[in-house]
Amino acid sequence: MHLAGVYRLTLSRVAAILVSALMETKMPRTRGSLPIALSLILSVSLAATPIWGNSSLGSGTIVFASGAHLGTAAVTVGATVFAGDKLETAQTGSLQIRSGAARLVLKSSSRIIWGADGVHPSATLTGGTAAFSTASANAFVLHASTAAFKPQSDEPTVANVTFLNPKELVVRCTRGAVLIAVEDDVRVVPEGMAYHVVLDPEAAAPSGATPSPATPAAWGQNQPIKAGKSKFIWYAIGITALVTGFALWEALESPDRP
Repeated sequence: MHLAGVYRLTLSRVAAILVSALMETKMPRTRGSLPIALSLILSVSLAATPIWGNSSLGSGTIVFASGAHLGTAAVTVGATVFAGDKLETAQTGSLQIRSGAARLVLKSSSRIIWGADGVHPSATLTGGTAAFSTASANAFVLHASTAAFKPQSDEPTVANVTFLNPKELVVRCTRGAVLIAVEDDVRVVPEGMAYHVVLDPEAAAPSGATPSPATPAAWGQNQPIKAGKSKFIWYAIGITALVTGFALWEALESPDRP
């Protein structure tokens, strides 16, 4: 339960203290009784304030769900997801989450853990494929194994990531440009490109594949690009056939739409 343990004091305890404080104001013991009572009331009101005041930061709302679960419970449209929630889709399922200026689509047989990077929503892909769209560079971050993906700019951006295994991912960018970062190794995935990402630089290259040159970039505006050993290697792959399955979704869920 998200509300479990969110109050430092129970309501009954708060009421008891308030009553006691008010009684003190009616008893002419000292001239300082009223200030003391007011101090008690202020202290109690602060103590009784839910400590989950910032827990809504990074939360999302389910806008479509079919064959999807949050833990063991079926997901319903309108439900709110919070950091730490684990969501998954069945073999024929699908799930869409809207959070601020971003939308995430979880394809069939896929799994994510919802989270937050500071005040911005994020998700960690642990299996299957997730697609996201946004028109804000800081609206959303998608994590997968040791890699992180986010829009490069405030231009409308659509991309998706497939989790093959903890060492291999596939990233496709069908609109805008996406940044991929593994520690201090940050690169750009241009529009219309798809890459097979290998998170183990020492791994043997797939048969007949040639590593693509890195396009270095900065994850944040003030983050320097550090020189050093590459943290991953990637191989360009054809995107035409891969994009087909997302063409309709992109048309219906464009970041330009409200």
